[in-house]
Amino acid sequence: MPRTIALLAFVTTALFAAPAAHATVPRLLGTVPLSASERLPLPKWEDVLRRIEDERPVYRRCAASAADCPDPLVREWQELLNSLRDQPRARQLEAVNRFANRNRYIVDPANYGVNDYWASPLEFLDRSGDCEDYAIFKYVSLRALGVPDEEMRIVVLRDTERGIDHAVLAVHVGGQVLLLDNVTDSIRPDEAVPQYRPYYSVNATTRWVHVPSAAPRPAGGKSTAQR
Repeated sequence: MPRTIALLAFVTTALFAAPAAHATVPRLLGTVPLSASERLPLPKWEDVLRRIEDERPVYRRCAASAADCPDPLVREWQELLNSLRDQPRARQLEAVNRFANRNRYIVDPANYGVNDYWASPLEFLDRSGDCEDYAIFKYVSLRALGVPDEEMRIVVLRDTERGIDHAVLAVHVGGQVLLLDNVTDSIRPDEAVPQYRPYYSVNATTRWVHVPSAAPRPAGGKSTAQR
């Protein structure tokens, strides 16, 4: 996750700053998300959404018939999703997170020869990827399992503890925000990682920038699932 992209998002956030008390959306990682769809161009996200749509016939073919699936990794992915369809939400989150995280982390310059590339699920299964690629793969997987788009967002953030930019998938479950993160197989509530400071977040329909919340943020929390 190149620093320049996150810094650009940080500048955009400042342009949208508004009193947190006026917001009605749930807090996320100690901030209030403000909808910014019309003023936050994200061409890499828009491009990967198009590639995801192009890949959907392969998803459907592999979900319907293992014999007709052209790739064993895609077949394994779809078999996992088929096995999770009637499972509790917590089980779905844990299984998808673990499945994605078994892939090796590879930075974009080594993987694609560019500073920042957002990979589709089929590209991720073929070549693995970096933090936002894990988050995208998990997002598409959970959408296939019926998790509503409005309950999820890919969050681009600053990890102040490690001093790097990062990305995770946030899922709203029962009034709590849970994070699917490639650095751990544990599903953590957002208050468990106070070192994460979001720049912006996205799903297929909306983009948000983040401003500090007026309410104090808890210092930590417990994971809902363990490695």
